[in-house]
Amino acid sequence: MKTLTIVLTDGPYISEYADIAYKLAETALENHKVNMFLYLDAVHIPKKGQEPSFFTNAGQLFSGLVEKGVVIRACARCAGARGYIPEEEIIQGSNCRDYLPGIRITSLYELSEMLGKSDRVISLSR
Repeated sequence: MKTLTIVLTDGPYISEYADIAYKLAETALENHKVNMFLYLDAVHIPKKGQEPSFFTNAGQLFSGLVEKGVVIRACARCAGARGYIPEEEIIQGSNCRDYLPGIRITSLYELSEMLGKSDRVISLSR
């Protein structure tokens, strides 16, 4: 099975990139393994407790992707700079108490591995 990796840099309500990434990943799951790497402000997407009034809850969308088999990782340096701290213990598939289940904070080395194993890469950034 071919692999698609999506690299996302915008936060959840800054642009439509989170929605586009969601739609791309959901469609690609029909024929591909899908990885997603959250970089820069995109590390805010999986934050628990977001209740946007006029937007789709991007975190809930991404949590649904994890349930369907998408591997979603967030950059450790980007997350740490924004107050998301990885822990040793894995809770519901996540290593951050502030994150929704299944989404982990990891290093750029994992992004490198994802890219090396990918047949296609899509980067959504400005």
